[in-house]
Amino acid sequence: MGEHGTWFDFLNRFSWWHSLNEKAEHALSRKWKFMMFDETGWTLTHVLITFVVFLFVLWGAMAFAKGLKTKDKGLVPPRKMNLRNFFEYTAESTYGMVEGAMGEHHAKKFFPLIGALWMFILFGNLIGLVPGFVTPNDTLKTNVGIALLVFVLTHYYGIKEHGALNYFKHFMGPSPWLAPLIFPIELISHLARPLSLSVRLLGNMMADHKVVMSFFALFPIILPLPFLLLGLLVCFIQALVFCTLAMVYISMAIEHEEH
Repeated sequence: MGEHGTWFDFLNRFSWWHSLNEKAEHALSRKWKFMMFDETGWTLTHVLITFVVFLFVLWGAMAFAKGLKTKDKGLVPPRKMNLRNFFEYTAESTYGMVEGAMGEHHAKKFFPLIGALWMFILFGNLIGLVPGFVTPNDTLKTNVGIALLVFVLTHYYGIKEHGALNYFKHFMGPSPWLAPLIFPIELISHLARPLSLSVRLLGNMMADHKVVMSFFALFPIILPLPFLLLGLLVCFIQALVFCTLAMVYISMAIEHEEH
């Protein structure tokens, strides 16, 4: 897929960094080809940008926690807009989204997971619109990791809620006679979930940022502005889609059948 130039390219001037990058590429590069996936090298650029996103989210979380330790317990917002206000608003909006999708009973339990996914994916998308950066979400390295996290936790919570035997009975269908037909369908549908989550985010973010960079290359003044605004919308929508699907999968795993 290739990468745009980033500020981290300056690190290649250092021999130790160049050597580390070569070792990582030799050990972790992808050699296989399949459909749209071609051979690709491994660079540490996405790793560093992912770390930048993590540090920003951590910084915002610390600002939010610091506000809760004030005399007013964070009930009175600061007079001026700052990082704490921004993260408070984002957290409240995310909690409302989780509560609306999963109900008040489950919102408190799953808000930390969905909130963390929302923050990471959203800011990971948005950083790609900043000149000199790329989004870590336009690569399978990142997307498969968070998609597999959702996949594993979905079944973990399902087993925890129903017990292993009762949970896997759901894969067999309502009748034993239909089990040979229903089980393969259910198995394939569940295994396809992390693939669909990964490829959907990858395709949309890669296409969006390539369009923006193409217009920047043509004429970097004013012309890219509409596409930057469109890219901003795409960043929010893709984070929303990923988190919504994660909530749907978990809700389906923990729901109880009505008799």
